[in-house]
Amino acid sequence: MTATILVVDDEPDLEALVQQRFRRQIRDGEFGFRFAHDGLEALDMIANGDDVDMVLSDINMPRMDGLTLLQKIQEADDPLSTVIVSAYGDLANIRTAMNRGAFDFLTKPIDFADLETTIRKTLAHIGRMREARRRQAEAERAQALLSRYFSPNLAERLATDPEAVDLSGQRRDITSLFSDIAEFTTTIEVLDLEVIAPLLNDYLEGMTDIVFAHGGTVVKIVGDALHVVFGAPADQPDHAARAVACALELDGYAQAHQASWRERGVVLGITRLGLEAGPAIVGNFGGGKFFEYSAYGDVVNTAARLEAANKQLGTRICVGESVASRVAGFKGRPVGDLVLRGRKEPLRAFEPLPPEIFEASATGAYLEAFAKLEAEDPTAVPAFAALLGLHSEDQLVGFHLRRLLNGAAGVTIVLD
Repeated sequence: MTATILVVDDEPDLEALVQQRFRRQIRDGEFGFRFAHDGLEALDMIANGDDVDMVLSDINMPRMDGLTLLQKIQEADDPLSTVIVSAYGDLANIRTAMNRGAFDFLTKPIDFADLETTIRKTLAHIGRMREARRRQAEAERAQALLSRYFSPNLAERLATDPEAVDLSGQRRDITSLFSDIAEFTTTIEVLDLEVIAPLLNDYLEGMTDIVFAHGGTVVKIVGDALHVVFGAPADQPDHAARAVACALELDGYAQAHQASWRERGVVLGITRLGLEAGPAIVGNFGGGKFFEYSAYGDVVNTAARLEAANKQLGTRICVGESVASRVAGFKGRPVGDLVLRGRKEPLRAFEPLPPEIFEASATGAYLEAFAKLEAEDPTAVPAFAALLGLHSEDQLVGFHLRRLLNGAAGVTIVLD
């Protein structure tokens, strides 16, 4: 492609001289030259859309000198690379030109071999800059497209380095989070189509915004259900703390969303969340044409089962001990040692609480009652009964009291 050089000089013979000295390059389509006699004429040509790759400008010219032209060019959104021609030994003007953003300079009388070298050097620089901008624009377009499907941290990584998410998978320590709206499938069966889309979009937008704010990666959305991981694709040493903070904020948002739609006559179930931390295989699975960034391992299955366990326990958030133990100063109350579906060994589970609820007297009373339950102390029954009398809305307290009244003892809970 022919490179166009705008030569700005008021010398009357320069145009013919340049055309003569560069006739081979012009004939071969390497260079094309445009000519202006002062800075104002040059600016008009640039403003009128003349296709110019670089500017070669003298300094001393009528109406607008070369240094002023250089300053005007540099003020543009996409400044052209400019080479300034100065009288030999005019160090003051050369210094001013370089300070104003000139790419290079030449001295008069012009050595045309030196001029060709300078032009080629300038055009090579322009080519590198254009290639860098092209790559950046492509990366930005790719990231914008990927961000419609993936969380921002994964989209950025895929856009800038597609090989960063290993196709073969990596073993990583993560926290897996599942969320689901209770009885959502049954609910939408009786709703009009024009209600379902805004309801679901509003819910998912709010939930994913919170996940992204905490640095989580949404690996899957199925209907109203979310699967989120923390600690991948980027390392997050505090992934468990991020996940717990995220879960508490998701819980608050989901309750507000539920109340908002109830005012519009739509009754939604509660959102339940389950979290577990541990090793998993994470990566880009599915092949080269279609892929799904996902996580596989016992930690994922356990998080899903903890989410489901909330239904029987009466809780909204249930996290494994592996999560609680990774969070410094974890605030929550023990649920019990759960034997989850398909498992033989019990897993100690907790219900994380916001600080104001954790520090309330009711939480202290619960911890005392749970300690009695764990010790199989018979006074656990009146302790939970008294607590339920004061806080009838506390479904976890009601769950433990029903167990005790049905003859159960201890904190091992076998879930169907």
